[in-house]
Amino acid sequence: MMGDYGGMGWFGPGFGGIFMILFWGFIIAGIVAIVRWLAPPRQTEDPEKSAIDILNERYAKGEINKEDYETMRRELER
Repeated sequence: MMGDYGGMGWFGPGFGGIFMILFWGFIIAGIVAIVRWLAPPRQTEDPEKSAIDILNERYAKGEINKEDYETMRRELER
């Protein structure tokens, strides 16, 4: 056939595969970029918690008992 160039296409052997990889790479990168742009930002823990806030959380979770809580709170309020 005319224009077939002996079955090698326009760019010779190998270039079709490279362009196919580049094509799918751009498609996947575009999908990832769109998903990251549409996704809500991640919530991070507040790094500026005070020692009293942390103590209150530990007491509320049951990690420390009331006696330990009171002792630590008095120490922190000095």
